[in-house]
Amino acid sequence: MPEQPNPSTVPAPVQEIATGYAFNGPALDLGAAIQDGTAYPAAQVRIPLGALNRHGLVAGATGTGKTKTLQLIAEQLSAQGVPVFLADVKGDVSGISAPGEPSERTAARAAEVGQQWTPQGCPVEFYSLGGQGAGIPIRATVTSFGPLLLAKVLDLNETQEASLGLVFLYADKHGLELYDLKDLSAVISLLTSPQGKEELKGIGGLSAATAGVILRSLALLAAEGAEAFFGEPEFDTAELLRVREDGRGVVSVLELPAVQDRPRLFSTFLMWLLADLYQGLPEVGDPEKPKLVFFFDEAHLLFKGASKAFLEAITQTVRLIRSKAVGIFFVTQTPKDVPADVLAQLGNRVQHALRAFTPDDAKALKATVSTFPRSGYDLAQVLTQLGTGEAVVTVLSEKGAPTPVAVTRLRAPQSLMGPVAPDVLAAAVDASPLNARYRDAVDRESAYEKLAAGSAGAVEQPKEKEQGQPKEKEKEKEHPEAGGLLGSLLANPTLKSFARSAGTQLGREISRNLFGTAKRRR
Repeated sequence: MPEQPNPSTVPAPVQEIATGYAFNGPALDLGAAIQDGTAYPAAQVRIPLGALNRHGLVAGATGTGKTKTLQLIAEQLSAQGVPVFLADVKGDVSGISAPGEPSERTAARAAEVGQQWTPQGCPVEFYSLGGQGAGIPIRATVTSFGPLLLAKVLDLNETQEASLGLVFLYADKHGLELYDLKDLSAVISLLTSPQGKEELKGIGGLSAATAGVILRSLALLAAEGAEAFFGEPEFDTAELLRVREDGRGVVSVLELPAVQDRPRLFSTFLMWLLADLYQGLPEVGDPEKPKLVFFFDEAHLLFKGASKAFLEAITQTVRLIRSKAVGIFFVTQTPKDVPADVLAQLGNRVQHALRAFTPDDAKALKATVSTFPRSGYDLAQVLTQLGTGEAVVTVLSEKGAPTPVAVTRLRAPQSLMGPVAPDVLAAAVDASPLNARYRDAVDRESAYEKLAAGSAGAVEQPKEKEQGQPKEKEKEKEHPEAGGLLGSLLANPTLKSFARSAGTQLGREISRNLFGTAKRRR
């Protein structure tokens, strides 16, 4: 129980805040309430540990301290045995693995808010998407990634998204493993051939125009180097739930500087991690503390341009993953960046300063104020006057009720506020037991190889090859995206019988949920 303020020296609003945040159980300490520029250490603003799976929002303009707030929350979660996932978009979160450096500024902030500041780092695993950049590679198979997420990455419209879903359905039913992008291209090319059209009659068709759009988008994605993100060994998201022998939760940091020019891809990959976690975890209700807290940075990128089906899947994931003891914090500039159905489920709010330089800024400020409970503050004024490392906070109490709105001066992180040296990060990756497991990509036999093998018989028969050449060229003209080997697949007369025989393989059909991600055994 935090120290109670002296009624004779503490303003009444601050006393109300002190009472509203005086929780009995374990909690994370955010900072001290401030009134008229003065911090009151006796009025500690906190988040109950058991309320972290009720999700949250950390928002604010660029440069207001959002990253340091994530670091502050993450290191306290780790200390209390809760694993954390963080995306390092700007390259400055790796310092959470090292003790902080004492300074006059840190000492002054600690004294202001009543913090016993001790330099301390956290146990950290560093990851990277597909091995691009420093970190253990995180890959996903195309099959596991699913059609909805992939359609988001490819920027497909709803009609094209539905057609891509048919491709996945066909591959699932016929034992055609989609491990990487060339597997998917091979199956699409098959389904636009006369043989494939015949096979698709039972579930719908795939027009040549739509197939061409998807194939071109896949080719562009591969040309940008994104094919490294898809394949095997696929990352097991259970790795994010680890706790060290000393009882501290592991902080998983996804290093993303190498993919800053592909924001749609990285935000969708983060959603895949969440969807995969959802499918693999059992229902536990409301535990005393979460199994994982997942910080979704640059959240606006996830929702921008999303289809209706994609948004519905996000909303469902956020709503249901709470009962699996996973908390999600969306990190963005304003609450306006998050759809209303998702925002309504975010019980914990840390709002840093906002700017009102333009009419659009003013609208965003007004919308932000409307999302907070009623309080004695003029939030429209307060939010434009907050300093760096200050925020307006309201969270859910242990009873599930909103706490009083509190203008708060936040504590200083105890870990390093900045990146570690590249050689230190590289050494941490090399020393990880996970590195050997995921470092090297594996290219197993899958749809591409199976379909290529199906064309071998035609190649070995000279007469059939000669007779088939003109038709083969016609197919390549019809589908210029499917040149080379894929072009020969389209003209191959053995594909129809192969596809039918593949369909007889029992036990190969894949169960899909939410985003169409594949359900895997753990």
